[in-house]
Amino acid sequence: MATIKDVAARAGISYTTVSHVLNNTRHVSPEVRCKVEAAIAELNYVPSAVARSLKARATATIGLLIPSGINPYFAELARGIEDCCERNGYCVILCNSDDDPAKQRNYLRILLEKRIDGLILASGGDDPGFAQTLQALRIPCLVVDRALDGVDTDTLRIDHEQGGYLATRHLLDLGHRHIACIAGPVQTGVATLRVQGYRRALAEAGLQTPADGVVTCDFSSPGGYQAASGLLAAGCPATAIVAGNDMIGFGVLRAAAERGISVPGQLSVIGFDDIQMSRYVYPALSTVGQSILQLGERAAERLLARIARPRVPLAREAPIEPALVVRESTAPPAGASTDNPR
Repeated sequence: MATIKDVAARAGISYTTVSHVLNNTRHVSPEVRCKVEAAIAELNYVPSAVARSLKARATATIGLLIPSGINPYFAELARGIEDCCERNGYCVILCNSDDDPAKQRNYLRILLEKRIDGLILASGGDDPGFAQTLQALRIPCLVVDRALDGVDTDTLRIDHEQGGYLATRHLLDLGHRHIACIAGPVQTGVATLRVQGYRRALAEAGLQTPADGVVTCDFSSPGGYQAASGLLAAGCPATAIVAGNDMIGFGVLRAAAERGISVPGQLSVIGFDDIQMSRYVYPALSTVGQSILQLGERAAERLLARIARPRVPLAREAPIEPALVVRESTAPPAGASTDNPR
């Protein structure tokens, strides 16, 4: 592999002058610049990013640590982050922890070894040791989507409790009174918050959470399918199901279809996140959420601003309120009237 000294020898100038051309650190005559560029092209020379970062004390690279690479929510979030960073001359190193605390800690170590300028984190579950490590970081960090106790940093997240409330209230307003909930894994705070919103909406309507009406699974379509299959096989009387996220909702739709249960004629289903795919399943999934791409862009913009001005006070914005998105998977239960649902 060619080095800067090889380029200098081919161009017949000093390697210091080549460095000035590469980094635009001093005026170089057009003739000399042309010689350097020609030598670079002939030798296929690629400047060392490591060497340049050591000199500049910056790499123009951020780390993105997510809990699931197969969940479209995080794929859309990563795309928004990447789009913003690309426009601003930054690269993104993406790491997927699979909701595994040990893997999450290992990836953080690797990212720090890469000398990233900042970190965006969607945490995979509770891990006090990991939180302590983050708190001690000397680089800007932003926590997105999932809150992390014990970390004093910029945050950007959806109001998960309010989203669970909106989803359940929508079903109540349609006339449903037997509403089950298939929640995400109990070790994630977002799943707990969404269930709290579900319970709040039921309580406001004067209803108790049904016995065995809340079951949990991972945030995936297979998880939603298995959980819904269990509920339906057990003769659950629910006329509607609140799914912990859209992926769980897709699994519920599959389980209902296999049993000949019409959605929304016999069973209404609502998800959470509003991932792009929710528009194209059949029936199209009602859900709650915000633009995930815009959330990713907003997260990247805030981190880059923090990198540029590290001493600015931490952002303490209120959680972003999700919006109800009504599609084809929710309707009044058979024979119900919605004139006075409460």
